[in-house]
Amino acid sequence: MANKGPSYGMSREVQSKIEKKYDEELEERLVEWIIVQCGADVGRPDRGRLGFQILSKLVNSLYPDGSKPVKVPENPPSMVFKQMEQVAQFLKAAEDYGVTKTDMFQTVDLFEGKDLAAVQRTLMALGSLAVTKNDGYYRGDPNWFMKKAQEHKREFTESQLQEGKHVIGLQMGSNRGASQAGMTGYGRPRQIIS
Repeated sequence: MANKGPSYGMSREVQSKIEKKYDEELEERLVEWIIVQCGADVGRPDRGRLGFQILSKLVNSLYPDGSKPVKVPENPPSMVFKQMEQVAQFLKAAEDYGVTKTDMFQTVDLFEGKDLAAVQRTLMALGSLAVTKNDGYYRGDPNWFMKKAQEHKREFTESQLQEGKHVIGLQMGSNRGASQAGMTGYGRPRQIIS
């Protein structure tokens, strides 16, 4: 982590709110998924912080063998910019996989531990996409993640479309029985002054 002193005042309040969003139980479930998805040989990530190597292996495990998007070095990089570069590669691969920009964390959120709840959101979105794709690369309990809604395209024939033009929808109401019979003017008639 980068060297940073304690925060006070408004900065402390903001950081406190961010830290409250972090879910300990969700962390356990995500760690279990990572171990099942990547294999037990990846080891158990440190509490509260996922290793950069593990994230790279996680996203690579969701792709077929010939097309791994993140290059994982043999030895973990020791230089800070190389570690941050590896996190950025994970984020790019997750975006290419289908995770939306709004579900992505920033590199500093993980690297400096600023917003680990955002990291959890990204991993939840990645897991949900993997379950939804159902392409055989997801390993683990499918109930750990919610399936994303999928498009259900419908095809109509030309005759079905023509029939639909003659139906009055119930939302539009009905004018059956409506008339102006019995209507009388209320109030004074309109005065036109010239």
